[in-house]
Amino acid sequence: MWQEDYRKKCISAEAAIKKLQGMRRIVVGHACSEPTTLIDALVDQKTLFDKLEIVHMVAMGKSAYTAPEMAAYFRHNALFAGGSTRAAIQANRADYTPCFLYEVPRLFKNGCLPVDAALIQLSRPDAHGYCSFGLSNDYTKPAAEAAKVVIAEVNDQMPRTFGDNFIHVSELDYIVETSVPLLQMARAAIGDTERAIGGYCAELVDNGSTLQLGIGGIPDAVLLSLADKKGLGIHSEMFSDGVVDLYEAGVITNQNKTLHKGQMVVTFVMGTDRLYKFIDDNPKVAFYPVDYVNHPAVIAKNYKMVSINACIEVDIMGQVSSESIGYKQFSGTGGQVDYVRGASMAEGGKSIIAMPSTAKGGTVSRIVPLLQEGSAVTTSRNDVQYIVTEYGIADMRGKTLKARAQALVNIAHPNFRSELAEAVEKRYKER
Repeated sequence: MWQEDYRKKCISAEAAIKKLQGMRRIVVGHACSEPTTLIDALVDQKTLFDKLEIVHMVAMGKSAYTAPEMAAYFRHNALFAGGSTRAAIQANRADYTPCFLYEVPRLFKNGCLPVDAALIQLSRPDAHGYCSFGLSNDYTKPAAEAAKVVIAEVNDQMPRTFGDNFIHVSELDYIVETSVPLLQMARAAIGDTERAIGGYCAELVDNGSTLQLGIGGIPDAVLLSLADKKGLGIHSEMFSDGVVDLYEAGVITNQNKTLHKGQMVVTFVMGTDRLYKFIDDNPKVAFYPVDYVNHPAVIAKNYKMVSINACIEVDIMGQVSSESIGYKQFSGTGGQVDYVRGASMAEGGKSIIAMPSTAKGGTVSRIVPLLQEGSAVTTSRNDVQYIVTEYGIADMRGKTLKARAQALVNIAHPNFRSELAEAVEKRYKER
């Protein structure tokens, strides 16, 4: 019986961390599913390790292992830079590995990044001995499948969620039982700029569309602007509380989807207790690994697929930088390109890159003649379709370089349009 197996595998967090001695690389559960009890125990027992490599994407916890005094014991390898890891990456105490999010599971499975151990957080087992990955399937489930050792923090506060989102007790090596609050992400502030951007994005969303949304004020503002739409669906890398509002208002029905009709498909969620209660034991929400949810060929199966993502700056050719500010790694590629390409391939699909027209209190234009030196091009000029600011929509498809540039000048902040227009004229004047 699985119950006996479960009891035999239960140990303390401290004892579980000792099982990692001699290992070179561990993968940590993603985002709000980060196993915080295990991570705290890992940091407490730092002297057991010599530059243990810790791999994950968005870290929502303290990330104490990236502190300067931890450099002898741990080395973080970020597949996406977050607020708690950014400083370590920029100081070269941690590394950044560029990747498309949908390809991360392949890195673990094909030996590019062999996984010695996976530290994950799960729900309590059901009557058949299956634990749910709860808030995050993404790369977390594939990492557990690829790992030599799986250590699970089984938290009775973790929701039980559906889809291809379960692991049996027999597949766990060690279990640490906990009852701790889940990490949360508060709703972003929405100002006039975000509302204006949300309104323009909503103009591009037809009734019956299937949506992918990112994180932050702009995606939340888009959701607020969709209240008069009908029959929308969700196929998204992630979503947060705003989706619950539209579902309960009857705007999101998932009934027009051509893939997983009737269900919201997602690979992880980040939000508050309201969201976590909504997804708990809810068959209308289905979690799948990211190499399925974010695969462009899968995304493209959704009729009227609309992807909406943010960026840092755009140059006048339409090149989009979403992850670095000059040489400083700020975030990561994540799933942006996965969805830009998938939505572009979908019948009736649209991909949208949205951003405020300025940064630094209005003193810097986000539409620029040239990207900052060192900035990564996240979405290429060949992939980009719509660019949206609070001043309107620029459609890049089928336009010459000069026409693209002029379209972008038109949605730049008025304070910067004249100098951008001069840059366009200088660049494209006849010689």
